[in-house]
Amino acid sequence: MLRADPAALADDELLDRYQRAAFGYFLENVNPDNGLVADTSRPNSPCSIAVVGFALSCYPIGVERGWMARDAAARLTLAALRFFQTSTQGSGPDVTGHKGFYYHFLDMRTGLRVWRCELSMVDTALLIAGMLVAGAYFSGDNDDEAEIRQLAEALYRRVDWRWAQGSSPTLRQGWKARTGFLHYGWEGYNEATILYVLSMASPDRPTSDDSYEAWTATYQWENIYGHDVLYGGPLFMHQFSHAWIDFAGIRDAFMREKNSDYFENSRRSTYLHRDYARHNPYGFVGYGENLWGLSAGDGPGGFRASVERRRHRFSGYAARGAPFGPDDGTIAPWSYPASLPFAPDICLAAMRHLADRYPEVIDNFRLPSGFNPTLANRRNFGRNGWVSEGHYGLD
Repeated sequence: MLRADPAALADDELLDRYQRAAFGYFLENVNPDNGLVADTSRPNSPCSIAVVGFALSCYPIGVERGWMARDAAARLTLAALRFFQTSTQGSGPDVTGHKGFYYHFLDMRTGLRVWRCELSMVDTALLIAGMLVAGAYFSGDNDDEAEIRQLAEALYRRVDWRWAQGSSPTLRQGWKARTGFLHYGWEGYNEATILYVLSMASPDRPTSDDSYEAWTATYQWENIYGHDVLYGGPLFMHQFSHAWIDFAGIRDAFMREKNSDYFENSRRSTYLHRDYARHNPYGFVGYGENLWGLSAGDGPGGFRASVERRRHRFSGYAARGAPFGPDDGTIAPWSYPASLPFAPDICLAAMRHLADRYPEVIDNFRLPSGFNPTLANRRNFGRNGWVSEGHYGLD
């Protein structure tokens, strides 16, 4: 196990260790035959199509950082694009997708739908975003890179975004062959910004003209701890879309009215999470200046236990958020590098704190889905409390 004194590492070296460890996930959990990447490092984990999107976006970074060869990155990218191009589309049970969208989870070998999961609009958007990164990066004259560009464009054009609205102006969250569209649409501020941008920009099958404004009409503006924010409780809502689009200085009608933009909103929301941990209204262990960040991810499980003489429910997988909850003391440490562009000072300090105080939790700078120090030496958990098993490509 690598233990490092954060004070002895320059900022760039500390960040490099975290970044290299995160990048390694995509090389260690990919099927090279079809480019599919596992949702988690746990045995028999299926593929998450969103994780493939992030992998396709990370391969160019790996090339530029010297972590993999360009031809190796092109091979993995091409394997994924060819798979999705030739995968079975339709409304039957044994398929990969429908109407250009894809099922949320796929078998790592066959690429077919698993777990009776939904056809996922937002996860397809994250996948397509990664494809478009690949198409933009691989600009060489050789046959492989030319094919990457052609397939990325074709797969984007194939998505029928208008169909995904159903009978509503907002996009639906998902679809199943037997029951049709899921009841809920993408409403309220969340990670769906990339979904709406890609759907509006589609050259062939865009959403209706009223779709975006229908979405922003459901926004919730709040003042919390002195921060005026477009509210979204979990931090991932303020991170995912920004992986592909720099929203600094870009304003739609809603943000013009609020004299803000989506980048600034993510900055404020990051500080909001830090301030929530400072307040620590429920008395969870460790919360404070350098330990904060609630998001979607694993949890210790379904049980109740006392904290500061109050009974709390400890959940399994949940979308935890600040300040309105849910919150059971489970920290999402991957929130720090994901929020680094918005609030570098407090994120870097938190990353140093992890390496210094919790080296066993981060395991060679590999960040778990979550950990809960409130449960230290309780319910058979160790001195660091509950720590998520394995690692996730995406939470």
